Amino acid sequence: MLQQTPEQFEPVEAPHSYCRPRPLSQVLSELAEEEHGEVSVRRIRDALADRSFATFLVFTAAINLLPFPPGSTVLLGVPIVLVAFQMVIGYPTVWLPRFFLNRSLSHKAFHRMSTWLIPFLRRMENWVRPRYWPFPNAKSAEKVVGLIALVYAIAVVIPIPFGNWLPALAVFICGIALSERDGFWLAVGTITGVVAICIMIGVVLVAHAFAHSWLL
Repeated sequence: MLQQTPEQFEPVEAPHSYCRPRPLSQVLSELAEEEHGEVSVRRIRDALADRSFATFLVFTAAINLLPFPPGSTVLLGVPIVLVAFQMVIGYPTVWLPRFFLNRSLSHKAFHRMSTWLIPFLRRMENWVRPRYWPFPNAKSAEKVVGLIALVYAIAVVIPIPFGNWLPALAVFICGIALSERDGFWLAVGTITGVVAICIMIGVVLVAHAFAHSWLL
């Protein structure tokens, strides 16, 4: 009679690894095919499931990359701070005000957005892929990336003329890296943010020195 050893009953789990999520372009493509009416923000958030934080980081950072008038980031940067803070404290999913979750896009508007966004994401996904990912699970990755994004998000909110675009770009890159578990692009985003903060500090010091010499 064969004897079964304890090892036969114990599942083997690969350390420091977890499954790659579906590409963001695939998630949005499936959502576009399933929905035939209005699409609420809540529906989009639920479809993104465990990757909602990464996606909302990308979305909120992208808004701050648009050419708005100087000073707009004081308000537009707040959503990045909100999302990043929730990542740090360990929220299971993105919390948004109910009135925002209940807002909907018409089917026509959602389709129009999907027709240009999905091909763009597919091209981007050729460059971003799972590699050099240092985190053992999704929760630890969200907390660390959330902390990095929170620092850069605060830099986005600080009202320095033309000084907010680079930290917003850093958050955008970090969000893409988190979405695809790409350690290379996470390093690129982190370095971009450090450079952005150094530039901002330099601008403040130069402005202070100029003001001091002008007043004397």
